[in-house]
Amino acid sequence: MSTHRLVFWITILSIFAMASRISMDTDTWWHLRAGEWMFQHKAILQHDIFSYTRFGGEWNYPGWLVQIPMFLIYQMFGPGGLNIWTAAMVAVAFSFSWGILKGGYFLKAFLLVLAAAASGVFWSARPHMVTFVFASVTLYILEKSTSNHSVPDRKLLYWLPFIMLLWVNSHGGFVVGFILWGIYWISEQVTWFSEKSTSERIRRIIAEPKIFFQDPDYSLSVVGLLMIAAVSINPAGIAMYKYPFETLGIEALKDYIQEWQSPDFHSLSVQPFLWLLFLGFGAVGLSRQRILLADFLLFTIFAYMGFMAGRNIALFSLAAPLVISRHLDPVLSSLTLSKFVKVDYAAPAQLGHKAINLIILGFFSLAAIIKAALVFPAPVNFTEFQKSLPVQAAAVLNQQDTNGRLFNSYNWGGYLLWAVPDFPVFIDGRTDLYSDEIIQQWLTVVQVKDEWEEVLDSYRVNLVINESESALTRSLMNSSHWSKIYQDPLAVVFSRKVPLR
Repeated sequence: MSTHRLVFWITILSIFAMASRISMDTDTWWHLRAGEWMFQHKAILQHDIFSYTRFGGEWNYPGWLVQIPMFLIYQMFGPGGLNIWTAAMVAVAFSFSWGILKGGYFLKAFLLVLAAAASGVFWSARPHMVTFVFASVTLYILEKSTSNHSVPDRKLLYWLPFIMLLWVNSHGGFVVGFILWGIYWISEQVTWFSEKSTSERIRRIIAEPKIFFQDPDYSLSVVGLLMIAAVSINPAGIAMYKYPFETLGIEALKDYIQEWQSPDFHSLSVQPFLWLLFLGFGAVGLSRQRILLADFLLFTIFAYMGFMAGRNIALFSLAAPLVISRHLDPVLSSLTLSKFVKVDYAAPAQLGHKAINLIILGFFSLAAIIKAALVFPAPVNFTEFQKSLPVQAAAVLNQQDTNGRLFNSYNWGGYLLWAVPDFPVFIDGRTDLYSDEIIQQWLTVVQVKDEWEEVLDSYRVNLVINESESALTRSLMNSSHWSKIYQDPLAVVFSRKVPLR
């Protein structure tokens, strides 16, 4: 085994080990519930059947192609299977990143491990991991097939419409594919026009107006049109074109949901994002190379997105290493230990005989397997779940005989869809379904605002499950209309003394 392959596999195995952790969060559960229903009924969910606030309402979530396999993985392997799936998705994404980085093996390894640390806040067993992979693959194709590459392979571009077809049926982040395509399209147009004289450009545009919208051989523009067409091939049809804009238009996302808020830079988990950002500034500042337009747009657009919403840090972690490596490599290559010795970063020394390399690889492979095995057993996962999910309270709910309408904590809604399927919820993590109206009603209750009891009465809510320490819990404790039927340090369950029918 060559040194190049050894360093590559050590890097990817290290990233896989980093990502091998308990990855199921509160939203994972509603994805599993949706996948279970679709698998059992052999149909795609297009209307809500899990809540009573939006029951029967249109729900065209672009995730069926991932939700069903996620359910099958969980059914066969339990939560540990989803942990391994998540880690594998992370490893695949960074494998493609390796293929477009510049410089020596050790520089690539350093940048990818740092990028992995930055993107770790994003890793969870949800369909958005597919966006992480598809974004990496799309960036790989665009970098390899445009003028940024020394020998562009335009044929690679025609994979993008097929990727978009899969993407639009897997996760709402498919719009990221168009952002990446747009960055390279703009860069190609500027490059093409800058290579022609003004008079020649004018003559070409007059003779052939469509030349204004093309790259040198039309392919990037044609591929963009095919990608746009591919978006319509999904169960919701052309309605999917407006999905990203409707989701981003939900004000409650930015106001109350952490992953849609600007990151908290006091948190240690967010610090690698800043390290990657400042490393990029330093690399570009020290480099004598002129920054490419595509690199400038990649770095600034995804950095801006990361500052606006923490979930976008992962996308910046895919784009930044490419830009940094292009500028940091020549800087490192120019460094010397003395006037007589030059460090050649692009060609690290051989680590020894191929057999030794295989032994080293075997050691790292074993370490990665052990790390994955630690988070595979179901008891390990369920012990962790009990720290943040109302496991015992859900068991109590399953014993209740009421009309089933349940007011619940937003954070637990997804889990309750899975744990107490006979009880429709007030709200869960499907913010694209509930919109601002329902979210504001939920806030009225949990913040005990005026008319909070009227909201519960209007929906004929007879059961409430909420955090033990909250304003709503204290109000229900003091209410003459509700009685506490269960409480533990995490959750409390209330039942209406006189049920509403």
